[in-house]
Amino acid sequence: MAQDLFVASGVEVAYGGKRRLNGKRVGGVKVLHGVDLRIGQGETIGIVGESGSGKTTLGRALMRLIDIDAGGIAFDGQDISQLPEPQMRPLRRRMQIIFQDPMTSLNPRHTIRRILVEPLLFHRVARDHADAERRVRGFFDRVALPLACLDRTPHELSGGQRQRVGIARAALLEPDFVLADEIVSGLDVSTQAQALNLLKALTRDLGLAMAFISHDLSVIRAVCDRVYVMKSGLIVEEGRCEDVFAAPQSRYTRLLIDAIPLPEIDPGWLDRDVAPEID
Repeated sequence: MAQDLFVASGVEVAYGGKRRLNGKRVGGVKVLHGVDLRIGQGETIGIVGESGSGKTTLGRALMRLIDIDAGGIAFDGQDISQLPEPQMRPLRRRMQIIFQDPMTSLNPRHTIRRILVEPLLFHRVARDHADAERRVRGFFDRVALPLACLDRTPHELSGGQRQRVGIARAALLEPDFVLADEIVSGLDVSTQAQALNLLKALTRDLGLAMAFISHDLSVIRAVCDRVYVMKSGLIVEEGRCEDVFAAPQSRYTRLLIDAIPLPEIDPGWLDRDVAPEID
């Protein structure tokens, strides 16, 4: 079993209300109710559930984009639950997020070159601008994007191309962990399959751990090693994907599997070493 990279223990999150001076929240609506989760180094886990189940809140809590109200979160053996932002900053490069809608996370005024080069310089992954440019150009072939995209802005690209830019921006920083939040939900089925193939190749080649948040059970089954099923802020089932899909133990999981038809994602996409080009 891989060594744990992320460990969440008894995590609780509430929205609204007020915080006292001791950090305790008074009032508000509790969204996560004592969630336990672990992610091994190099492992891909899925977090699945209906809208409102708390899966995105859990992902944002792991990334320290929101504060937790109880419990603990450890990253690579370090408790980050209450870590001040100046001490969190060196860890940010190691934990990256790919958002559902790249148009909201890619600066519309910047070229793709600037969007990809600046993080490399800010986090000192590249020695200088020339080194950053070389890294970006080399990675474009890996994500099947034409170099002509470098001088375009996000709105000049297709949805699939924008999502690949988002994936490239995260992977170029050489993180240990990537959170992918509903990143294929807005794409057509064939483009979804190509993006999933790219993610599988990158996690395999770069040794990344990944948490893949989705409401789509077929996506989880296609890319994940283990799955956590969430309902109303609780983990109702977890296990290896093949075990959960073959013999779900929770009634809620069985209902999800029965109610949501599993799309026919061509497994051939997921066996290719080179990702096919996205328009």
